[in-house]
Amino acid sequence: MVNYWRMNIPKLVISVHGGTHKFEMHPTMKEALCRGLIKVAETTGAWILTGGINTGVATEIGDSIKEVASRMTHTVCTVGIAPWGVIEGRDDLLGQNSYNPDYRFILVQVMAQYQALKNPLSKLHVLNSHHSHFLLVDDGTVGKHGGEIHIRRELEKKISQQQIHTRTATRVPLVALLIEGGPNSIYTVLEYLQQSPPVPVVVFEGSGRAADLLAYVYEQTESCGSLPEGIESELIATIRRMFTLNQKDTTYLFQTLLACMKIKNLITIYRTGSEEHQDIDVAILTALLKGTNTSPNDQLVLALTWNRVDIAKNNIFLHGQQGRTEPLEQAMLDALIMNRVAFVKLLIENGVNLHRFLTIPRLEELYNTKQHANTTLLHLIQDVKKGTLPAGYKITLMDIGLVVEFLMGGAFRCNYTKKPFRAMYKSLQQRSSRNAVTISSPNSSNTRHEHFIQTAQPYKPKVNNSNEVKKTSGIVENEDRITKPFPHPFNELLVWAVLTNRQTMALFLWQHGEDSLAKVLVARKLYLSMYHEARLCDIADDTWRKLKENSKEFGKLALELLDKAHKQNERMAMKLLTYELSSWSSFTCLKLAVFGRLRAFVGHTCTQKLLSDIWMGRLNLRKNSWIKVHSITIKKL
Repeated sequence: MVNYWRMNIPKLVISVHGGTHKFEMHPTMKEALCRGLIKVAETTGAWILTGGINTGVATEIGDSIKEVASRMTHTVCTVGIAPWGVIEGRDDLLGQNSYNPDYRFILVQVMAQYQALKNPLSKLHVLNSHHSHFLLVDDGTVGKHGGEIHIRRELEKKISQQQIHTRTATRVPLVALLIEGGPNSIYTVLEYLQQSPPVPVVVFEGSGRAADLLAYVYEQTESCGSLPEGIESELIATIRRMFTLNQKDTTYLFQTLLACMKIKNLITIYRTGSEEHQDIDVAILTALLKGTNTSPNDQLVLALTWNRVDIAKNNIFLHGQQGRTEPLEQAMLDALIMNRVAFVKLLIENGVNLHRFLTIPRLEELYNTKQHANTTLLHLIQDVKKGTLPAGYKITLMDIGLVVEFLMGGAFRCNYTKKPFRAMYKSLQQRSSRNAVTISSPNSSNTRHEHFIQTAQPYKPKVNNSNEVKKTSGIVENEDRITKPFPHPFNELLVWAVLTNRQTMALFLWQHGEDSLAKVLVARKLYLSMYHEARLCDIADDTWRKLKENSKEFGKLALELLDKAHKQNERMAMKLLTYELSSWSSFTCLKLAVFGRLRAFVGHTCTQKLLSDIWMGRLNLRKNSWIKVHSITIKKL
């Protein structure tokens, strides 16, 4: 499917089961199903697996997608898995066969016109045309269902073994969704619950028959799965009446229901309009977190992969995840790489300290990530290094410093190219080399000691010698500089977001930390220079247009910020323009605006008053200077 159809590996698989015969669903429930499935598919990149034929639950799923297809930004991968022998007009679908040894079945790759019209006199079925893909399983039978079940289970198992997160080896999660259905649907639910690993099941209550029966038994049973007295006979009568079964089949289905209730913690009941689950997408994702029995860290990775900050906020951080620092910091790195702004905000709110988080290796990892890679930055590095970069080249902060100085122009000096930072960078590299050698050697006692120095508060012994005190304090200060090299981490991350053209992330980072006006002017100047360079490089895509738009947006923000500051306090706004910024090469905001050629900013009333004051101030540097001028004139006369 990935190789032939070029489908992306899903981040979630929803296997839908239910009745194969036509049934009526209430319009409110149908709308809830449609809205929820589309939302979960679009936000998480899920695959939806159904029976594929144009009847029963597969029709409901297909029609739900049809109703909103025109409003969708991405195609929802809806895969119909149906038996070949029940398809009307199946001869039109014959194609060239190829054997796939991984699945032990014949794979047919075919492009054909298929007429999805059912013959009213035939017992066969047509395919639902609103599915995106079909897998048709031929077991040699005609007009018989069930031959596809084994292949469907094998496919689900194969997909669930694929990794969706390389760092944590998180695999594709699988969830089953039951809508309506008959006795076989209940047997299928038990199979999912007893799989290894077990598959959580979401039951759509109110859709009818099997789904409603399971929901009823779920409510009646206690946590251990046992039924209260007097319910058993009533339940058996309900089963017999609902499915018209004989005594033997009724008893077997009753026992199957009780077996499901023994592991009811893996079952989630969705009720339309309930306070617990407002939408079925929330019910599906919550069921996965509850049913996979994973750690809060792995659950956070799943929520991050799905890009569902609401799930993380309501189901993970609600249970004390805030106290664990390392998993949160790793999640922060993933959120930045994946450009998940809402997750970055959530992690900061829940205790991630950016001073501790942002280290030199992590910042370089952000610049070297392959996700959302920016070709403009690579072109700029080649320009400043005056040479072609080799394949697999690793960007360093020295490279970034040269690029920033090139883009800012003039006498701007980036901290990454200054001597103190280069010395600290070299010290960190030497330490990493020593640690690598020590770890590879048999004696690792020194490694443990060094690790303690880095992670624990250093002990300061009482010494009489003042030189020893100075030496010790110098070591501690150097350690602190290496472990926390960036006094203003939001500044470093803002520059990273701008250079990698992540505008939404850049706007978020600009709102945090110090020197808001300076940061917005720096971002605007960097974008503007990148725009000019992108035009010169003749980059094929429309990157240069985005860079120009981003530059304009930050320029507008700079003007609005200055206007607001001027209205609140005129004198403080003038000081804001003339304050020397140690983090930005000791430039002032006025100098940044002039270098960026932001005419509207320089022409603002506040800036013009400031320039007027500076000009007049130079004429009034000494008291009564006008008297001295006049006295000189009179004396000459």
